[in-house]
Formats: sequence, C-alpha cells, structure tokens
Amino acid sequence: MLDPASRYTGYTSYSYLEAGTDYREFKLVPEIGRVPAYQGVPLSDEQRERVTRLLTNEIVISLHDHPSVFPENIRETVDYNRTARHHTGYAGLARSGMTAVFDNLMDGTCCVTSQMGWKWTDVIADLGMRLSDVAHQDFLVKVEKLADIRYAHETGRMGLVLATEAATMIENELDRLDMLYGFGVRQMGIAYSEANTLGSGLKERNDGGLTYFGEKAVRRMNRLGIAIDISHSGDRTSAEVVARSEKPVFITHAGSRTVWPTNRMKPDDVIVACAERGGVIGLEAAPHTTLSAAHPRHSLESVMDHFVHCVELVGIDHVAFGPDTLFGDHVGLHDTFAAHLSIAEAHGHVEHPRVPYVDGLENPAECYWNIVAWLVGHDYSDDEISKVLGGNILRVLEEVWH
Repeated sequence: MLDPASRYTGYTSYSYLEAGTDYREFKLVPEIGRVPAYQGVPLSDEQRERVTRLLTNEIVISLHDHPSVFPENIRETVDYNRTARHHTGYAGLARSGMTAVFDNLMDGTCCVTSQMGWKWTDVIADLGMRLSDVAHQDFLVKVEKLADIRYAHETGRMGLVLATEAATMIENELDRLDMLYGFGVRQMGIAYSEANTLGSGLKERNDGGLTYFGEKAVRRMNRLGIAIDISHSGDRTSAEVVARSEKPVFITHAGSRTVWPTNRMKPDDVIVACAERGGVIGLEAAPHTTLSAAHPRHSLESVMDHFVHCVELVGIDHVAFGPDTLFGDHVGLHDTFAAHLSIAEAHGHVEHPRVPYVDGLENPAECYWNIVAWLVGHDYSDDEISKVLGGNILRVLEEVWH
C-alpha cells in the first residue's frame, strides 16, 4: 500500500456538519487495516520500487468500485442505506494509487426497495447526497470528460466518475438519460440481474434480449457520451447490446465462465464480441465471484486466473480491472442483501469454500498495489501493465465520451 497522497489533507465525509445532530451517526469500519495485509506476492526492494513507480507515474483507473465506508455492525446497513448519506473512504482512496474510480451509485437508498430500488427518486437522492459531500473537499475531482482524469493525475488528485449499475430507473422515459448525463453520470449498466424495459438481467430464466426501447436507449447513450456496461445483463442481451452499440462497450466487472462456470461470469463468445468491437472487460473481485478451479478459495490468485485467461482470449489491449470492492464486510453485506442481489441465481450451485474476505483485494485502498505487485512478480512489462491499469480504458473513453 502506498503512503497517503500529499494532496489529501485529511477530509472526512460530512465533516462540515455535526454528527448525531445534523445526521444520524453510525460507527463505521476502519478504511485501513480491517483485515491482515496480503502476504501472497513477495517482492524484492527493486520490485517494490517498480510497483511504487508504476502506481505513481501511470494513470490507474478502476472500472468499477463502491468507495463507500460501511457500518461496523453489518445489521445497521439497511438503516445506513436509507439515509442515502454514504461516507466516502477518502483516507483509503488517498493510499490506493488510483487516478480515477468509477463509483457505482447503488449503495444508498436504492438498496432497500424492490428491484434493487432502481426508482428515479432513489437514484437522484444518492447522486445528490454524494455530490453534496464531494463539493466540500478538494481531493476528489468530479470527472465529466477525459481532461478531468488527466487533471487529477497531474495535480495529485483523484477522479470520481459517476456511474450506475443499471438503467432501470429511466423506466420508459428516454430523456431521463439526458438528465443523468447532466448530473454527471458517465457510465451506465443496461440491467441489474432482473429484466427491465431495456433488456434481461443475468438471473432471468429466459433472456428476451435487448428490447426495442433498449435499442433506443443504447443509441441515446451513444449520442450523449455515456459508456455502456453489460456486466449484469443476460447473455443474449449482452451480445445484442455489443452488436447494436455504435461505440465500444464495457464489461466493467466480471470474469470468464470458462474459468468459473456461473451466470455471474461472461461466456467467452460475449467477451470476444466485446473486444472485437473495441471494448474492454474489467476483472471482478467481489466475494465468491471470480473463483477458479486452481484457486477455489477466492483471493487475488483466483482473480488473476481470470486475468490470464482473458488476456489469452482477447489480448492485453482489451483487459482491465473493475474490482467491485468497498470499505467494509463485503461478505456480510452479500449475506444481508442476498435476495436483492440475486446472488444464488446468478452464481448457480457450483460448490466452493466460503472466505471471510477476498485476500489481496479486500477494499479499494489495497487492490492496485497487490494487482501491480502480482503483474511485476510475473514479469509483465511496464507497457503491458500501463495498458491494463488505465490505458485500455482511456482508449475506449476517447471514443465514447467524444
């Protein structure tokens, strides 16, 4: 893990208000040191210097994360979510080495109602509350164009890209995409597990594919400059989005079904189609997702098994990372919201050992140090590492964000 970024001055979320008086206070988990540090990648002094140099000099982008801090008592999560006042892990992010993070705003009020609560008012509440906090500090930069990511890198700051995991909240109102773009949303999923007006999610028994309305939404996102994500969409819907989109598409957080046979992973033909149209897959690390036969206990090693497979499948120009981590007990969170998250249906019934946390990829503060350490330890070149850390994502955004 890196030392804190010099630009970070110690700001904590909503510190301009009085906790317990202006808003309900929850005891939150520590952003650093909640679990033991990863010991799986031994490095020489020279290699450690190389990891530090790469994380300092290169543009590092997480294609999918939830940089929120959760309550220490996981049972309080529902009440915490209902406030929409999620705390951002500034101290952890300042040590992450990331230049920019795609912050998927589905953690607040939208996690406590049906269909993951993708109601218009819920999403607006989450956006507004997050931005009210970001507006009071000077470390995170709201990213609306590529120049903002480069500005964050040049000035020692960090970029925050607003994103959502589904477009369910637009219902049948196409112009809501324009409104979300105006609020700053720059990446959006099609469906989250359950079907919506655009297409099918990955838990559905039957995938009806991209709807006519979904085709219009894809076209509108292309015109606006909203990057499209198919991570949680069904296989047919995913393939049709890739085919219909005029711009490259992201699989922001997934892995290969060949490596681990569950619906939460993408079939290789979809990964190949995405890459052939210029897109990128970001490797997932949320608990008990990107497992492998070689490493069934979920850890950095099992995630990197998916990385190696995807690089062999589509080439290193089409692979990146979307760890999908958070600050808190992610396993406990999945247990709490299992019915809402459709975990059983999405993952199928492949037997695997449960872990208390994903060793090496536990939260946004530690992910990229360990990822780069693994890549350095396995003799990837600086050019290859630069591509998977951010270069491949920047190439897609150059085209998608106009």
